[in-house]
Amino acid sequence: MGIFTKLFKNAADPANTLASPAEGKTVDISEVPDPTFAEGILGKGIAIIPEGDTVYSPCDGTIDLMFDTGHAVNLISDSGIEILIHIGLETVSLKGKHFKTFMNTGDKVKKGDKLIEFDRKAIADEGFNTIIPVVICNSDSYSEIVAETAKNVAPGDLLMTLKK
Repeated sequence: MGIFTKLFKNAADPANTLASPAEGKTVDISEVPDPTFAEGILGKGIAIIPEGDTVYSPCDGTIDLMFDTGHAVNLISDSGIEILIHIGLETVSLKGKHFKTFMNTGDKVKKGDKLIEFDRKAIADEGFNTIIPVVICNSDSYSEIVAETAKNVAPGDLLMTLKK
């Protein structure tokens, strides 16, 4: 491997990037009105104020845990990134109402595979914030996590770059 390849490996390596799992506007994770996410208790990340009703896989990997309630999913990318995608705040209390899952725990996924559909309007009408935190649960494994904040994103757009 040449010197330039070594220097720029992380920047160009798609294994160290995550795509947006949803359509919407990105905000810094510190803006999520829930201290568990805002204070980075679960890890560093970003949040999406959704404009659509579907969550897609941000990478190739495996479903580590598809929550029975459909409000969240944990994935492990093929390169070892541990990702939590949480749809809304306190939405676990809906007990699956307004959520439909398309994958199960243990399933292999490709970037862009449909994971969950949710009824954003119905969730909001019941008084829940629909923001979607996307958290890197093994943040300590990376020297830097660069999130694409204050942007409108579509599923598949670059969301985060992680550097070892």
